[in-house]
Amino acid sequence: MQGVLNGFTTIGLVIAVGALLAHLRIVDLGAQQVLSRIAFFVASPALMVITLSRADVHQVLSANLGASVAAVVVAAGIYIALARAVWHRRMGETTIGALSASYVNAGNLGIPVASYVLGDAAFVAPTLLLQLLVLQPLALAFLDADARGGRSSWWQLLTRPVRNPLTLGSLAGVVLSITGWSLPTVVAAPLGLLGDMAVPAMLVAYGIALRLGPGLGRAGSVAELVTTSTLKLLVQPAVAWFVASVLLGVDGHALLAIVVTSALPTAQNIFVHATRYDRASVLARDTILITTIGAVPVILLVAALLG
Repeated sequence: MQGVLNGFTTIGLVIAVGALLAHLRIVDLGAQQVLSRIAFFVASPALMVITLSRADVHQVLSANLGASVAAVVVAAGIYIALARAVWHRRMGETTIGALSASYVNAGNLGIPVASYVLGDAAFVAPTLLLQLLVLQPLALAFLDADARGGRSSWWQLLTRPVRNPLTLGSLAGVVLSITGWSLPTVVAAPLGLLGDMAVPAMLVAYGIALRLGPGLGRAGSVAELVTTSTLKLLVQPAVAWFVASVLLGVDGHALLAIVVTSALPTAQNIFVHATRYDRASVLARDTILITTIGAVPVILLVAALLG
């Protein structure tokens, strides 16, 4: 349990640094935009190359991944249905909302939680790969299309992800993992240095936005925020448990790993995407805040019940 608390405390303190810098007027929203762009175009792609090159990509084919996929589909699907029918959101806003409701923080929080709560960081690898190689490229394709007025053809929609820096970084990492190739030190060292900047840049930018942006729940629909937070914290892990336990017959430590991973909060990089494309950034910001706080008791409860 100490690992869960340590992971959340670390994230909270770095976010607080960003908020403090904004409060002291050392930085402004312009700095938040710069940090988000650096994270999106440079640091995160470098991090993906390094992270995925060291991962076992064959784990993405694990049968247990079906439960995680089902949980994502249900959570995102419910939000998409409500966003289109009730709140009448555009494609870009709907995409960010769906990500907020289903895209877990499998990297900078999931890895320490998997290490300390589950005993092995490899448990988070399937979800990490699913998000990086499937969910994120698909979402970025829709965001790109929406940014261009939705006039893209299906061919453009399908091919645009491979021109996105995050997707290219992920694909490069997968190729290195599958082939077993190692980058020369002259390349790996600067990539590692740039990748180390990704998570701090995201968190500091997020802290700046918390301090200088609209107050919690003051922009957009409160009902929409409650929906994304509830889907992420309660619905997604519940669906993961049902599919894994009842339909697939998974039990023991493997079941705990699936449910804990699904209960992780919304990833900070969703806010980076929202800022980059100027779509539903306040919804993403607020959902990340609420789910990061709320995930602590949820994961502790799951660990107590299934551990």
